[in-house]
Amino acid sequence: MPRSLLIVIVLAALASWAWRAHVEEADGERLAAMVQAGDIRMISSETCGWCTAARRWMTEQGLPFEECFIEREARCLSDYEALGSQGTPTLVVRGQPIIGFDREAIAQALAAPRAPGG
Repeated sequence: MPRSLLIVIVLAALASWAWRAHVEEADGERLAAMVQAGDIRMISSETCGWCTAARRWMTEQGLPFEECFIEREARCLSDYEALGSQGTPTLVVRGQPIIGFDREAIAQALAAPRAPGG
């Protein structure tokens, strides 16, 4: 492979990475502006790697959230079962359950109009 082609590929990859980081930062700022305390509740498990990823992402984005653990809190386990969840994390975003860590579903739930009195 010619050296100049390799340089072009590397530069394109770096530009793509920088653009993605910029877009993710802008998305985080947009989401943080929409969310209020109490909008997001995460039902977690102590051994859940996706819970750790979701916790880290929401913290990095500045999104306030409440978290409970099904192994520690009877109410948390009861809520988990009542939602019919089959995995953690189970997020409840403005009353809408989201099973698993899905950034786009979280963003859509936050972008939806609030229910009256919500």
